[in-house]
Amino acid sequence: MLRAAFTSVSAVLLATALSGPALAQQAQRPATEATKVDGTDNVYIWRNVGHQAMFIVTKDGVIATDPVAYGRPTGGQQYVDAIKKITDKPIKYLIYSHVHFDHIAGGKAFKDAGAKVIAHKNATARLKVLKDPHTVMPDESIGNKKVIKLGGTTLELHYLGLNHSDSTLVMRLPKEKIIFLVDTIPVGSFPGRGFIDIYPLETEDFIKKLLAMEWDRMIPGHPGPGGRLGTKKDAQDTLTLMQEASAEMKKLGQEGKCWDTAEKEFKLEKYATLPGYANGLGFVARRYCGLWGRGA
Repeated sequence: MLRAAFTSVSAVLLATALSGPALAQQAQRPATEATKVDGTDNVYIWRNVGHQAMFIVTKDGVIATDPVAYGRPTGGQQYVDAIKKITDKPIKYLIYSHVHFDHIAGGKAFKDAGAKVIAHKNATARLKVLKDPHTVMPDESIGNKKVIKLGGTTLELHYLGLNHSDSTLVMRLPKEKIIFLVDTIPVGSFPGRGFIDIYPLETEDFIKKLLAMEWDRMIPGHPGPGGRLGTKKDAQDTLTLMQEASAEMKKLGQEGKCWDTAEKEFKLEKYATLPGYANGLGFVARRYCGLWGRGA
């Protein structure tokens, strides 16, 4: 998972180890696009280079998520314009997945369009402190659960505890058996920069709760290989990887080897073929060294 705000398609191509036909296919994709999710009537993915959001079009209005416009001054308006090309219904809601700016900055265009901004209460509390000029403050802050019903569509917002952040919402469409979840579950890749501030042990509990929920497909906050959606297998694979990484670093940390020695000795070679392994291994090592070497 990469949080960096890439500014061009070429940057994505440099950052992603693609070759041959896959490279050519990626090069043909526009920098931004709205695509309907296969097998659904009204669920769409908005992609802005390497970031994704979900929006749902109903007969009474639109439910949108994450502006994904960090470092892209026109990104929010592009998102709104893309929705307007699909429907003339008003945008009723904008829901933040979590507090991190690379996903939620750029919502002014939605606010100007009349959308109500919703976030977890922990996100709102943090935004009040940070006062980011590019991130619209929420109009409503929620706790563990909220259900939105609009135009025949039901969207559930669930807070399942600490994970990639302290404010991540799992957004579930029960009829479609689809969830929108950002950053916590990498799709077909090794964890990356987002691991620097994850809550490691709590994330294991979060994933177990996630696996117990009823869903088949996951729209991730960053495109999976080939643009595929996530599955419960991706969630289980992430849980297994984290448990194995934790156990490996726990031994090194409790031997007093954190930081430098432990980080040099830390290897997860069974995952070496995953995209992002070379760049991500150091972030995973550093975070688990913090946990087992410092208790943080």
